[in-house]
Amino acid sequence: MTGDPGHGVLTERHDGCLRIVLNRPDKANALTADMLADLRDAVRGHDGPGLVLTGAGKVFCAGADLDAARAGLAVSPLWEELSAAVAGFGGLSIAALNGSCAGGAIGMVLACDLRVAVPGAKLFYPVMKLGFLPQPSDPGRLVALVGPARAKLLLMGGAKLTAEDALAMGLVDRIDADPVAAADELLADAMAADPDHVRAIKAMLA
Repeated sequence: MTGDPGHGVLTERHDGCLRIVLNRPDKANALTADMLADLRDAVRGHDGPGLVLTGAGKVFCAGADLDAARAGLAVSPLWEELSAAVAGFGGLSIAALNGSCAGGAIGMVLACDLRVAVPGAKLFYPVMKLGFLPQPSDPGRLVALVGPARAKLLLMGGAKLTAEDALAMGLVDRIDADPVAAADELLADAMAADPDHVRAIKAMLA
């Protein structure tokens, strides 16, 4: 694993796959500006066929670090830059949710091609309660996955979805006790294919 441990993001490259780990488990992997920038830059700098986003510890990400959010991070363009980088990745991207995911962290999860979650994980995006707007691209991606009513359930109704709820509505694609191993399994065909072929098929699905 490489990266700046002080920033809370670690990366590992293996046979064309980039695994990015949110590594601030003592703070539930809450995101700082440095972490968002490191995540964005790592994704932008990778042109292999596979990308996996996961977290250390029992929580994928609690959203923005509270102190950083109060200092302006909640409305930073870094969130959208990260989501755009993930959405623009030419290979197969998978969010391996090792635990719950909240707030703005949902954005990079929505931008992935597939999502695998551990049993018992929860997903919630309390923008109505907190008085912030969601990232500009998030509502559209959410509606594309679950439809407008269920998108409103999450963004306006303050729903805390279990992994099982999310699977039923199409927000999560698989539940697995080892989401990273499941992600590696789902990546197997793409990792064995020519990268140009992977990008061509993904472009047809856009």
